[in-house]
Amino acid sequence: MVVDGRLTELSGLVAEGDALWAVNDGGRRAEAYRIEPATCEVVDTRTSSVNPFDVEDLARGPDGSLWVGDLGDNERSRDTVAVIVLPALGEARLHRLTYPDGPHDAEALLVDGDGRPIVVTKEIGSPAGIYRTAQSPSGDGPTPLVRVGEVTLPASDTVGGPLGGLGARVVTGAAAGADGQVVALRSYTDAWLYRVPDGDLAAALTGTPARVPLPGEPQGEAIAFRRDGTLVSGSEARGGVEGEIRTVADAAQRAPAAESGQTSGAPVPATSDGAAPPSPAAAPADDAAAAWSPALVGAGALAGLLLVAAVAMAARGARR
Repeated sequence: MVVDGRLTELSGLVAEGDALWAVNDGGRRAEAYRIEPATCEVVDTRTSSVNPFDVEDLARGPDGSLWVGDLGDNERSRDTVAVIVLPALGEARLHRLTYPDGPHDAEALLVDGDGRPIVVTKEIGSPAGIYRTAQSPSGDGPTPLVRVGEVTLPASDTVGGPLGGLGARVVTGAAAGADGQVVALRSYTDAWLYRVPDGDLAAALTGTPARVPLPGEPQGEAIAFRRDGTLVSGSEARGGVEGEIRTVADAAQRAPAAESGQTSGAPVPATSDGAAPPSPAAAPADDAAAAWSPALVGAGALAGLLLVAAVAMAARGARR
């Protein structure tokens, strides 16, 4: 369980050896915390004087620096979003980014081998946009983002998160494997693994993914890969339920073969780092590549779910 008060809103993870770096959701300060997974205790910090608006994710750059994704925009009102680079040594760097088509809320950040940030937006009931800078950003910008694609997460019957059935299709985090061969997007309920063609992380997200269910997380937003391919997921605390860190061994091997789009194994459940037993895996979705369609949900049910989503987003929007 994650009980440290600095990580009650655990929102992003990066694996480093046996340890993890994590960020908390929100603003005030760009700060990454090194935590010991077995105990979930904070053992080190890496900070910047930059005052972010709404930190949502954490990624690793090609030189090993930590990239803090200041991407949250619940009200869709920000002129720019930002990444804050925290190197192991030296000064932090701020890079402001701007979308080509107006503001977006986002909780998922990747950094490719050329040092280009990739942002995947958080959409409810529509495809998520995939945005990337043309080059590695230099200076505080703003550096333009370019829309390079979109992604619709497959349907899922896994239960969890604050948005009911809609939460299974909402992108809440991202991670790339240490070898650059696998990339993952997560929702409140599942992780979806994609094979990376020719090192192009953004292009990988248009492929057919394999599913790793992450059931029962109160508000799952964090995800990372260890070097051995273990998938690590983390959740915020919510509704009196503590967040926790869980693992799925050898998950990276389950990404589809790049040439066939076929999965290499059945979904497997996550296990808690600690003594908690594994949760049962949900059954695979009948049509993993099916696009979201509002016709699949009755108008009354959809309205109710959207109302729940609006209330949840309004509550988060009240937080800086």
